[in-house]
Amino acid sequence: MAENGKDQMSDLETQICQQIEYYFGDHNLLRDTFLKEQISLDDDGWVPLETMIKFNRLKKLTTDLSVIMGALKKSNTDLLELNEDNGKIRRSSEKPLPEVTDEYKNSVKSRSIYIKGFPDDTTLDDIKAWLDKRGPVENIQMRKSAKKVFKGSIFLIFDTDDSAKKFLENTDRKYKDSDMIILSKDDYLMKKKEERKHTKLEAKAKTKQDKEENQKQAEDSEMKSLDEKTGCLLKFSGALDDKTSREDIHALFQSHGDIKWIDFSRGAKEGIILFKVNAKEALEKAKAANNGNLQLKDHDVKWELLEGDEEKQALKKLMEDQQESLNRRKGKGRQFKGKGRGGKGNESSPKKKIQFQGKKTKFESSDEDGDMEDTESPKKETGPRKESKSVQQNKNGAEASGSPKKRVLEEKSNEEPASKQLKTENGAGDQ
Repeated sequence: MAENGKDQMSDLETQICQQIEYYFGDHNLLRDTFLKEQISLDDDGWVPLETMIKFNRLKKLTTDLSVIMGALKKSNTDLLELNEDNGKIRRSSEKPLPEVTDEYKNSVKSRSIYIKGFPDDTTLDDIKAWLDKRGPVENIQMRKSAKKVFKGSIFLIFDTDDSAKKFLENTDRKYKDSDMIILSKDDYLMKKKEERKHTKLEAKAKTKQDKEENQKQAEDSEMKSLDEKTGCLLKFSGALDDKTSREDIHALFQSHGDIKWIDFSRGAKEGIILFKVNAKEALEKAKAANNGNLQLKDHDVKWELLEGDEEKQALKKLMEDQQESLNRRKGKGRQFKGKGRGGKGNESSPKKKIQFQGKKTKFESSDEDGDMEDTESPKKETGPRKESKSVQQNKNGAEASGSPKKRVLEEKSNEEPASKQLKTENGAGDQ
């Protein structure tokens, strides 16, 4: 390396050295997969300059290998070793890459600075020019979005803790006419943590607010629905016959008012009727049709039109009962809609005769009298189904050794696997 150092380097030579030394520096080389692969190709770790000029930022400066080699000879950082004869370079063996330990990570973080406020069109060269004479910088990371757009902020890593401290103490914090936000990385991480906490609390508060608003809307909608049904409730009570049913109530009012819902169980002594329209009108028509004496199965009944809070509470309960009944019916429909393997459906349901597709063989036996699915794949029948040989023999009164089921299975022994035969012989499907 030249003893006269950087003071005799041109601007271009300074930029060339800074760029190549960045490539081989701690922060880049630790994560640069391509460069590490190139180093591994040579037993001694040499990398040809022809390879280096493939790097975009160096290529923009120059592709003249003699200019690059001449600039590196003037550098006084001692980071690189040169092989002038073969036009190769490598990182000095006296400056090995640091081991990435917690201590190293903390050291890097203590020298790291966060800066925000750059215009979106700011380039790396612009930032480097602004940082010139503000302290030796080892690395600049321009923070970008997922779409690779500059976010206007950077992370800097200075060479020492003192350089970072001096930069933070500098009161000149303007980039052109913009005031910059400058924080140590520790302060930045703490600030982001607080922001995330605040955002989380805001989101939680908004969720709670939305839930309360939705609940209020639901309550308002429910009250509106209740108001629309005001005057539609009729309560009845008395010494009712234990056999009195909803059908009797429907029959009593069938020509006088449309009933939407009846809250009544057989054997109860009271209940409530929800009419689609005015309950008073339906009651008066029914009484008039029965000479003023409206009974249920020849038993006197007290009829009351509900009003006020009692009416609203009863309406609310009826609507809840309606929804619960609807949900129960839907659940029951889903329970039996999809049958599982074997076509058995719900295990708790009564056993029903199962319809199978394809060829079927009927067995007549004291143990089981029904259809059994054939082991062959289903086929469309093109004519009348023929009875099995065993059925024909039984119809003709022919005697056979063993049960018909067993004899037919033995005849099919060449077609079915032994495991299936055993399962059938043991009475598969019996409850």
